[in-house]
Amino acid sequence: MTCDEARILLHALLDSELDAGHAREIESHIASCPDCAAEFAAQREMQRVLAETNLRYTAPASLRARIEASLPQPQRQPTRRSVLRGFAMGSAVSALAATGVVAVVLRQDDQQRILSEVVSAHLRSLQAGHLTDVVSTDQHTVKPWFNGKLDVAPPVIDLTAQGFTLVGGRLDYIDARAIGAVVYRRRQHVINLFVSQTSSTEHRPPKTQTMQGFNCRRWGERGLNFWAVSDLGADELAEFVDKFEAAMAKVEGKSGS
Repeated sequence: MTCDEARILLHALLDSELDAGHAREIESHIASCPDCAAEFAAQREMQRVLAETNLRYTAPASLRARIEASLPQPQRQPTRRSVLRGFAMGSAVSALAATGVVAVVLRQDDQQRILSEVVSAHLRSLQAGHLTDVVSTDQHTVKPWFNGKLDVAPPVIDLTAQGFTLVGGRLDYIDARAIGAVVYRRRQHVINLFVSQTSSTEHRPPKTQTMQGFNCRRWGERGLNFWAVSDLGADELAEFVDKFEAAMAKVEGKSGS
């Protein structure tokens, strides 16, 4: 195992996400490689510090006092009927507001769950023999391979000239359904581009999030959801997405003309 291969899987070893065979292989490499051992120790220390750090923030009592002081004061003694009417209206508004808040929280939780599944799928793909089902640098070989395996085949774009080499593709599973994964490589860094069909046709601009040391850039376009995941820096991953979108728009422009 090379240092580049070992460092890709250090996060998975820290989080106990590797099988026993791969864990022993990486541990053996770390034992014989001072550089990888130092990197592993640094990551383990960062994990410990983050786990022990109290990130909870308690609002000061002065904030409550300022809010209460800013509220309008009652000008007259309310009647029993007005109190009951106000209570009923307030309860209805509170119920509607609570429903909206819960919906937002559920959507955010759902997005985080899917992001976690995407990153886990990326980690699984880095294990030996899991990266590709079809191996080819030719987009005209990779794209047809998906036909019949998915409702909608993912777009496969050749970005070799732009510095991102097409490696192949595979089927993966996110949110309990099969989706396509198109695999690229930038130097020694693997980029998994996960693509799934969605009922929404609206454009959602790219957004980058980080989980378990990996950057994930997500966006939506033309009834498809995209997740690009890699240990590349956020700027290089954004460059990949920009070039992919530009090339895809160019291809679709030609087909529509």
